[in-house]
Amino acid sequence: MASAETVQPKNYVGFDSITSQIEKKLLKRGFQFNVMCVGPTGSGKSTLINTLFSSHLIDSKGRTSPAEPIHQTTEIQTVSHMIEENGVRLQLNIVDTPGYGDKVNNERCWDPIVKYLKDQHSAYLRKELTAQRERYIPDTRIHCCLFFIQPTGHSLKPIDIVVLKKLMDLTNVIPVIAKSDALTPDELSAFKERIREEFQANHLRMYPYDSELLDEDERAMNAHIRSMVPFAVVGSETDIVINGKSVRGRKNRWGVINVEDESHCEFISLRNFLTRTHLQDLIESTSLIHYETFRAKQLLSLKESNTQQQQADRNRPLSPAGSAGNPGIYPRGLSAGSGH
Repeated sequence: MASAETVQPKNYVGFDSITSQIEKKLLKRGFQFNVMCVGPTGSGKSTLINTLFSSHLIDSKGRTSPAEPIHQTTEIQTVSHMIEENGVRLQLNIVDTPGYGDKVNNERCWDPIVKYLKDQHSAYLRKELTAQRERYIPDTRIHCCLFFIQPTGHSLKPIDIVVLKKLMDLTNVIPVIAKSDALTPDELSAFKERIREEFQANHLRMYPYDSELLDEDERAMNAHIRSMVPFAVVGSETDIVINGKSVRGRKNRWGVINVEDESHCEFISLRNFLTRTHLQDLIESTSLIHYETFRAKQLLSLKESNTQQQQADRNRPLSPAGSAGNPGIYPRGLSAGSGH
């Protein structure tokens, strides 16, 4: 097809209003964002989600006193909330997963998480392939997986590398070091550099991704984000007063950590990345990269299975109908003495 020549109308036509038409329809329908949290028990998953969206969305499993029993997520749980900001409605679905690697025997402890991710792709594919499919297929595919790394200051555990390899083929993985205030700035810097080296050595591809469709500004932004990964963050739902201003933060024996102070942690960078610059790209990447890869594998597997079945049917020996001692081959549901 020949490239179209750009023509400037002599008079105003009005088709430039298509952007406002699209915006009006999208605002009416609303948006949906599905987030999964994966990490060990006690890594601060619930607290960080509540801090990111400035709302109490998940009850924290943390203890407020030593005498309080330890709370654990024992199965995959989904919590849905409708959040509205300046007329924009966002249905936020948060999937909280059991802490992996907590038991003595952690063999295949990641299976429930991987199965859940695949099940959401499968459910969408089944609805997409129905003859009379819904106009808007409910989307439960995970758009973003926040992978929580414990602030040990050492390196990733072998089980972390295994789980990351499983996850990165199915969803957009964003690694974070929660409770990063447990490390000194020097320890944290060395820890992050060690983790990035392990990502590269093990061919672990974290979000965001580059493509030929991105312009120079978008590539530069992605490069800046990758230089911060894994994000060192601190979550808190507690309001504290600093210089007469109420902020969310945490107090410890060394002082006060202001969650929204970029010199204290990278929480603001993570929040801006998730909500202000890459939210739509996270949704599109899920559909165009991870789901399409899953869909292609499933359909190719189905085609191969059907081909093998057809080959087996062709190779099956046929007996002469009505021969002595052999009823022959009849249509399914009928027999030699059926009278039809």
